[in-house]
Amino acid sequence: MQAIRSHTFIVLASLAYILLLCYLVWIDQAYFALAPVGLLAMYCAIAYTQWTYLALALFTPLSFNIEEYTDSFGLFIPTEPILFGLLILLLLRHIQDRAFEKEIWHHPIVQAVSFYLFWILVTSITSQYPMASFKFLLAKLWFIVPMLFYGPSVFKQPKHVKTFVWLLTTGMVLAITYTLIVHASYGFGEKEGHWVMWPFFKDHTIYGAAVAFATPLVFGLYFMKKHNPLMQVTLIILIVIVLTGLYFSYTRAAWLSVVAALCILAAIKLKIKFSWIAGGILILGTLLYFSKDAIQMELERNKFEHTTEEFGERLQSAANVTTDASNLERLNRWSCALEMFYERPVFGFGPGTYAFEYARFQDPENLTIISTNFGDMGNAHSEYLGPLSEMGLIGMLAVILIVIVIFYKGITLYQKWPSEDREIRTLILAMILALVTYFVHGILNNFLDTDKAAIPIWGFCAAFIGLEMVLKRKVV
Repeated sequence: MQAIRSHTFIVLASLAYILLLCYLVWIDQAYFALAPVGLLAMYCAIAYTQWTYLALALFTPLSFNIEEYTDSFGLFIPTEPILFGLLILLLLRHIQDRAFEKEIWHHPIVQAVSFYLFWILVTSITSQYPMASFKFLLAKLWFIVPMLFYGPSVFKQPKHVKTFVWLLTTGMVLAITYTLIVHASYGFGEKEGHWVMWPFFKDHTIYGAAVAFATPLVFGLYFMKKHNPLMQVTLIILIVIVLTGLYFSYTRAAWLSVVAALCILAAIKLKIKFSWIAGGILILGTLLYFSKDAIQMELERNKFEHTTEEFGERLQSAANVTTDASNLERLNRWSCALEMFYERPVFGFGPGTYAFEYARFQDPENLTIISTNFGDMGNAHSEYLGPLSEMGLIGMLAVILIVIVIFYKGITLYQKWPSEDREIRTLILAMILALVTYFVHGILNNFLDTDKAAIPIWGFCAAFIGLEMVLKRKVV
């Protein structure tokens, strides 16, 4: 009898929800119908926190910005509400009974990121626009605290690293497949390639960065162990989809970042010493500096445009600083970032304020056909120069420190991980190479203020920390 009553209640509740949904659609307020979904997400976050964390990997490539539909404020659904909920939940748990592992506070990655967050707080106080800067800080907190500070307790179980990588790759393959289908309906045109990834990605630049990031991961899944024939064929299909998505992203920075990842892969496999690499970079930098006049003359002869669909010409267009509007506008943004730094070298103008200030720093000689006098075209197009202009020299150095520590700890972990555990060792290498693609890409663009980049990057950092904790306990 009780079971019948339960089923009756479920049926009546479902009918009531359907009627409510119809009414909300009728009055053009359908997004309020997402409230039950939000309640369900809250329940899962509380009852199944680890699985909610892992599910973010799948949701990230498939999230969309409700700003496109509400014309009010930007919020990526479902990832950002889940992250914000996890932030509040984990802070409350930590106050009550330590939700974060005690060991993480001594880890160099956490210490570097903590200093970065501290400096964001300091420069938010001195900001030209304090409200915008504190909003920027809050967004950083809900990206970093759940992913980086809670993540190590999830990844103490190495199987969860495999789950996270699989879910992220699966979500990305679904997004790429959707994009390729839409793009194919337009004959894979270059112009259409700028927006066919909508609503999952804003444009082809962030889409290309995400596809490049997924490229080492899908190869890592293939090589991590000997698969049965069905799984092997499946992974080959996934590799083909990802590489096709990479090619048709028409994103030069993404292509070059994958090449950079291959170079780092060669350096790791050949066990080239860091001192040799640093020495080579120093020598190359010196040669480039003393040859800058000849290089400038050669660059001025480059007339290849980024609008071409031919692969070789499009790659060559990356060095066109004479007629390519995209390259020239990026140089304009970088010049503005440097001028902003010169005016406020210590504290900068405040986190998240570049878009409000860069207009008055534009040199008329640097303006392009896509520049605006109002400076309403976004950020500094650099993960390093953006903080330089917004948080001063210390802000940029804090970002560079994070990058150095991530790769030092990641590569060290790969070298120390037992060779007999081929699966995790291969995935560690794949994650390192994925991070290479992003931070090389970060020279030309910055996306760490979005879920598409922040969730996988801070998630991988948490995986390095969690696995290092496992390794230490094995040694002990």
